[in-house]
Amino acid sequence: MITSRISDISPRLSGARDSVPLASVTRPGESAMPKADLDRRGVCVAEKHWYLKNCRLLERLPRTELERLEQTCRSRQFASGQVVYLPIDRADAILVLISGQVKLCHMTPEGKESILAFIEPGEIFGELCLLHVPDRDELAIATQAATIVLIPRDVMQVLMESHAELAVGVTRLFGLRRMRLERRLKSLLFRSNRDRLLQLLLELATDYGKISGLGIEIRIRLSHQDLASLIGSTRETVTVTLGELQLEGIVKLGRQKITICSMERLRLASGGMSPSD
Repeated sequence: MITSRISDISPRLSGARDSVPLASVTRPGESAMPKADLDRRGVCVAEKHWYLKNCRLLERLPRTELERLEQTCRSRQFASGQVVYLPIDRADAILVLISGQVKLCHMTPEGKESILAFIEPGEIFGELCLLHVPDRDELAIATQAATIVLIPRDVMQVLMESHAELAVGVTRLFGLRRMRLERRLKSLLFRSNRDRLLQLLLELATDYGKISGLGIEIRIRLSHQDLASLIGSTRETVTVTLGELQLEGIVKLGRQKITICSMERLRLASGGMSPSD
C-alpha cells in the first residue's frame, strides 16, 4: 500500500508556500470548484490525475494506482531562473516535469557551468535518489516557468516493486542517460569543437526538432553560452562556428533559435555521424 511521506521531502521543494497537494490541483481551464461538487459532476474522477498521466513512465499505470499516487504527491510552480534544487539538498523525491523546462548542470568552484541535460515536459529527473544517495549531485534550474510534481522516493520504490514495466522503464532511463554522458565524454576527448557542435545539433534536431517552413526548428531555446556549456567549449567559438554553418547554408539562426536547413547536409558536414555516435 502506498503511504505518504511528504513531510520528509526536502524543504526547498515541499515547504514552499506554492507547494500544494497534487489532489487539489485543477487542470488549466478547469474551474476551481469545491471537491465534493467536482466529484458529483465526475470531473475529479476523470481529471485529478492528469498531471501524472502525462509522465511517460507513469502513463501505463492503472487509473486506480494513479489516483492513489496523487494523494502522496505535491505540485509546485517555479519561475524562470528559479533554483529547483541544489547539490546540497536531500535526495528524497523523484521529480516529474509537467510544463516548462528545467536545466541540469554542474558548477565548478570558479563558477563555470557545465550543462548535463535539459528536461522537457513528461520527463522525470532526480532519479538518482532511487539509489539511496543522500544528497543531490547536480544543480537543477527552471529555464522556463515550470510546474513540477514530487513523488516521494519510498512511494516510487513501492510502485517499481509492484509494476515490472515501471521498473524496466526507470532502468532504461538510467542506461540512456549514462550512454549520453559517456558519448559526450568521448566527444570531448577525441573531437574538435566544430565536430562536437555538429554532433550536438544532430542530437537536438532529433530529440527536439519540429518541421517548419525553413527546415527542422529546434524547439528548445538555447543561447550560445548554453551550447558552449553543453560541448565544453567557449561562447566565442560557438558563435564563430554557427556563423560558418549559416554561411554554408546548413543552419539558420534567430534569437536563441536554430533551424536546421538540411539534415542531410548537417550529417555530411559531421562526417556521417548519427545522433547515437
